[in-house]
Amino acid sequence: MSTSPTREGSANAGSSNGLEEKPRLSEHEKKANHIASEQKRRQAIREGFDRLTELVPGLEGQGRSESVVLKKTVDYMRLQLAERRRLVGRIEELGGQVEDGMRR
Repeated sequence: MSTSPTREGSANAGSSNGLEEKPRLSEHEKKANHIASEQKRRQAIREGFDRLTELVPGLEGQGRSESVVLKKTVDYMRLQLAERRRLVGRIEELGGQVEDGMRR
């Protein structure tokens, strides 16, 4: 039975204060964790872009060009903000009041 050098002596090092110290990860385990973490991060980004293609008009059925998705999302948001400002102006023209937080 062999143990890796990074794990020797570390298993009981923290037991004097009542806390069990976790054994250190080997380089292989660190690399595997890093790869899994990176895959998870990339998957979350892909899912975010997929959600944008569902929400932003004009992106349905387009290829997965992230730059196109971002540009069209920004354009769409600018249109929505302009429409909001127009509606706020119209409400005020008609004598209505709009809370400050809704003006942006």
